[in-house]
Amino acid sequence: MIERGLVGSEAHDEERLFEASLRPRSLDDFTGQTKLKENLRIAIAAARMRDEAMDHVLLYGPPGLGKTTLATLVANELGVAFEQTAAPVLQKKLDLTGLLSNIRAKQVFFIDEIHRLSPDVEEMLYSALEDFRVDIIVGAGPGARTHSLPVPKFTAVGATTRLGNISAPLRGRFGLMLRLDVYEPQELAGIVRRSAKILNVPMDTPTSEEIARRSRGTPRIANRLLRRVRDYAQVKANGTMSEQIAVDALNLLEVDPLGLDEVDRRIMLAILVKFDGGPVGLNTLSSAVDEESGTIEDVYEPYLIQQGFLDRTPRGRIATERAYDYFKVSRRRVPGSLF
Repeated sequence: MIERGLVGSEAHDEERLFEASLRPRSLDDFTGQTKLKENLRIAIAAARMRDEAMDHVLLYGPPGLGKTTLATLVANELGVAFEQTAAPVLQKKLDLTGLLSNIRAKQVFFIDEIHRLSPDVEEMLYSALEDFRVDIIVGAGPGARTHSLPVPKFTAVGATTRLGNISAPLRGRFGLMLRLDVYEPQELAGIVRRSAKILNVPMDTPTSEEIARRSRGTPRIANRLLRRVRDYAQVKANGTMSEQIAVDALNLLEVDPLGLDEVDRRIMLAILVKFDGGPVGLNTLSSAVDEESGTIEDVYEPYLIQQGFLDRTPRGRIATERAYDYFKVSRRRVPGSLF
């Protein structure tokens, strides 16, 4: 059994180090996202020709597609320093002030989960992004005064899985807004082979394609599955990697041929069986499967919708005919009917 699913599980420190070791070092090594990379190349080249900071960049799309990696590559390509933080860490204005006061000219300042900034911190970020200054209030009451501290011109890169949750004023301060799309199976297979080469794991095309098929179009998941298949091959097959070994390992992990894991099945079976196919509200579904509503909405639902198993409606989530067939559940009534 997978602990809360391979898809939505939080990466531990060891896994973050593992993922970092597999990251490409240049845009040329980054697989997929062709149009996005071309836009970045042009912006990077223009900034270098003018010898100035590049425009701020907002990267959005599902988790695990490479937003953090692209932010580091922007810094690498520009040849500048890289500073990383996450919006939940910036609880107070002082937290942001401390980071901005150490900003160097032209450097890349990466803010992950930028949609989770508190209103106070977001307001302070406005002036930093647009006017390159930080406004600090000294004192309190009638005697309070505002001091503006200049900040060297820098490049902010924001990453989010929820573009709609970012306020219009904040979105308007990013010169480039780029969407990351899920990867094609052949692109993922290439990523798997590249990662296997770095890990010194022998990998043929059929094996990489089998892992890619079950990776939900997401490089992060592909690398996680590669790691699990490698462990299985080492223990069960003396390190020999093959397509059948990959199938056996992934079946043991309960990752099916479409890439659905144990949490996906719990979500769909709750809708199909407990709620007779729906409609069911997100919060009710969250309670039924003991999973956070945000995780269901951001991580699991998009893929289930892409695969044609789930529909979002104003009344709630509804299972499709394909879901009944795939999960082998007999329909008891028409969703939304009174009978």
